[in-house]
Amino acid sequence: MKPTPRLALLIISLGILSACGTETRVAPIIDRPAPTASSFRPRPQPAPAVEEPKPDARGTYTVRRGDTLLRIALDHGQNYRDLVAWNNLADPDDIKVGQVLKVAQPERTANGVVTSPVTMPGAEKVPAVPKKTEPSGAKKPYSEANLAKEDNPKAEKVVTAGVTPGTTVTANDDEKLSWMWPSDGKIIATFDEGKNKGIDIAGKMGQQVMAAGSGKVMYAGSGIRGYGNLVIVKHSNSLLSAYAHNRTILVKEGQNVTKGQPIAEMGDSDADGVKLHFEIRQQGKPVDPAKFLPSR
Repeated sequence: MKPTPRLALLIISLGILSACGTETRVAPIIDRPAPTASSFRPRPQPAPAVEEPKPDARGTYTVRRGDTLLRIALDHGQNYRDLVAWNNLADPDDIKVGQVLKVAQPERTANGVVTSPVTMPGAEKVPAVPKKTEPSGAKKPYSEANLAKEDNPKAEKVVTAGVTPGTTVTANDDEKLSWMWPSDGKIIATFDEGKNKGIDIAGKMGQQVMAAGSGKVMYAGSGIRGYGNLVIVKHSNSLLSAYAHNRTILVKEGQNVTKGQPIAEMGDSDADGVKLHFEIRQQGKPVDPAKFLPSR
């Protein structure tokens, strides 16, 4: 039986309605930004903890970048020649970062510690004088004092804090030291522990620089950067004085000097003008010279 036109039309209409009732679902489109180079950067990691340098053991010093043996000796109130001997250094210029140096006198043996003469850059060349092991002439008990008298017969007439120059002085003798101003002139810079380790005195080129107190020349040369032609005088086991930027040095290492004796001529070596930079150091630490010098 063939469908009538009416039935066929009904079937077609139902098919159209069925198709219209079926929804076509489309996935939503999300606009995402394109990845950039910064998207792939690793997350910052916390900085590793910096280990603080360990304090040096008593009587030792660990070499740091930029150190020189002369600077270390000055900062510890010692003679660089002693540091050479105490540390058995074949080449005083060859010290390495991290190297541990002895900066205090080791225990003396029965014969004492003998330091060999060593020529340092900038140091005056002084003829080596063999050190005597015992006083000559009349037999006397061995001591540093008697040895100094034998090396310098006039030493007994020169008073350094009530003792013979070149002999061992105790810290108690520091109070007996007599000081004077090392040169005349206007003070153009005062002591500042963080910036200026001494005082600066203005003057004229060639003006006399005098020992502020009696003692022994521990260094005479230009081997410490920033000081120019420098003289260091040791007055006791704990006190020394330094005279920097000189034009000419008039004394030699190992020479005994008296208070007021000319030791240099003022200049502008390694400085921005003619001046004397004067320091007093106690146990190697800079202290205010005004506490030692007489008022004026």
